Amino acid sequence: MSDFIEATKSVSNELACSGCGAILKFKPGTLNLVCEYCGAENEIAKPVLEGKIEEISLDDFLAKNHEQEEKIEVATVNCQSCGATSTFDPNISSDKCPFCASNLVVKSGSTSSMHKPQYVLPFAIDIKKAGDRFKNWLNSLWFAPNDLKHYANSADKLNGMYLPFWTFDCKTDSSYTGQRGEDYYVTESYTAVENGKNVTRTRQVRHTRWYAASGNVNNEFDDLLIEATKSLNKQKLRALEPWDVKNLLAYNDKFLSGFRTETYAIGLKEAYAEAKGRMEPEIESTIRRDIGGDRQMIHYVNTSYHNPTFKHILLPVWISAYRYNNKVYQFLINARTGEVQGERPYSAIKIALAVITGVVIAVVIYSLASN
Repeated sequence: MSDFIEATKSVSNELACSGCGAILKFKPGTLNLVCEYCGAENEIAKPVLEGKIEEISLDDFLAKNHEQEEKIEVATVNCQSCGATSTFDPNISSDKCPFCASNLVVKSGSTSSMHKPQYVLPFAIDIKKAGDRFKNWLNSLWFAPNDLKHYANSADKLNGMYLPFWTFDCKTDSSYTGQRGEDYYVTESYTAVENGKNVTRTRQVRHTRWYAASGNVNNEFDDLLIEATKSLNKQKLRALEPWDVKNLLAYNDKFLSGFRTETYAIGLKEAYAEAKGRMEPEIESTIRRDIGGDRQMIHYVNTSYHNPTFKHILLPVWISAYRYNNKVYQFLINARTGEVQGERPYSAIKIALAVITGVVIAVVIYSLASN
């Protein structure tokens, strides 16, 4: 408990407003820190990235003691319901988990040591725009419970959160064996009944000739994203893509002021194994193009991965986790592009009424058509 309190007091002097002493917060869509009390703004010096963004050799990194990687100390709180660990606002003593809407209390806070991210994409969409998108999304839902839309009127339901990601670059070399199928059509006769009589008709029937195929293909992957979080729906997160990762800036904790940050829950080795899984569909697609023909079968693939590199980055999202009838629903906004993804409840009563109405209309139409 005391460690957590001390950590919350160690605020950088660079984040203190020179006018009133309040904590400056990052202003989305700018490179400025702003005081929400007196309006003072300080520009964050944009880091100059010489050449392209640095990629770290995965093999070299794993061969060394990566525990010696630069780390930062942060005040964090762990949610006992969903297990997410995120940074905690030092100005409040209780809050709700942004991932599952469970209550959080200071006594569960502590200081954590986390690997320092290399790069960050700062917030570009502020809470007002995010709130409007959230409200429009809720209001557009079909068969949503009526009281759900009242949820949109509460601005504090949205949390600005930096999520941890790994990115991977890799070249692959894949040898394969399989079969190439070439279609041909044969005219066949068949008997059909028309007007009570048997008649002979013809039709084209597709057949396939199969030929052995083998070869070697190459692929190159750039900035393949792997989520380092287990707190959010992976499919919803991936639906937020693409991210403008070419606009990454060197990590600066000033960009994080006023927002939360989740510490990563998926390590580098596990993330790389998952990255290989995300590479497989593209490798398979390349093999099928190489086999050619009308259809393909792949029997065996052996892939070598050359010079894999990685980065540890933070990406910005607006999150709303809300509980409805004791079930958690999550809503996500890409805080760079505004892309929206969400989960929603359904009203059983509205669905039942719609089905009944549909049946009644169908019966009426049938009755009118029969007369």
